[in-house]
Amino acid sequence: MITDRTLPPNAFAAMGTVVSVRAGGSDVVAARATAVAASVFERWDRRCSLYRPDSELSRVARGELALIDASVALRDAYALAVEWRGRTGGAFTPHRADGVIDLNGVVKALAIAEAGEAIAAMGVDEWGVDAGGDVLVSGVRADGSAWIIGIVDPRDPRTLLASMALGGGGARRAVATSGTAERGDHIWSPTDVGDASFVQVSVAAGDIVTADIMATAIVAGGVAALDEATGREQIDVLAVRRDGTLLATPGWPRAATNPRVA
Repeated sequence: MITDRTLPPNAFAAMGTVVSVRAGGSDVVAARATAVAASVFERWDRRCSLYRPDSELSRVARGELALIDASVALRDAYALAVEWRGRTGGAFTPHRADGVIDLNGVVKALAIAEAGEAIAAMGVDEWGVDAGGDVLVSGVRADGSAWIIGIVDPRDPRTLLASMALGGGGARRAVATSGTAERGDHIWSPTDVGDASFVQVSVAAGDIVTADIMATAIVAGGVAALDEATGREQIDVLAVRRDGTLLATPGWPRAATNPRVA
């Protein structure tokens, strides 16, 4: 269990993971930015978590609330998920096999994006939000350097496979990673789409929603989804096959020193 005692500064527990915030300026600004982000995540969790029996989506799942009567935010999140189902040929879907609507595949990304907007509205230009390894940044770090995001080896979490520079005026502002190494086979897709080629997929994109959804879709859809996504979307992909070998688009740095993670 994640508790406040185990969290680093400017971090909080939400959606079953740790969310950390980096914001330029003073410690006071960073603390305010963290509080703002925590409020955003709590609002999305209260609205869409199926682990909370009092959430809107849990009420929809139990048949107590019709989807058409749910909040605009929930309906918009569902519409977004359905749109991406079409764009990925069903590799990404908000519908579980039992018919329950599950928005877990979009909610964290939406919370990250909204938290970033809220921090920017504070007048902070340089910031980063990291929710369990799904990262969105703006500008550069406080020391003027690019944001460097490391991708962990699914077979050994102490080892980095690669890194990606984000922000600083570049086209890539977000990285998201999806896979089965830590949480098991928690990603579902229609049986005619599923492909178990990859144990982990990381996607870099201009926005966190695209990065997160495409990472999930490629894990679920395998090589066919990877080929389709990289031909259609403005993304870079690092995919780990089940035998440990890698597939990477040209945008990923080719050299990796695999440093040990402290």
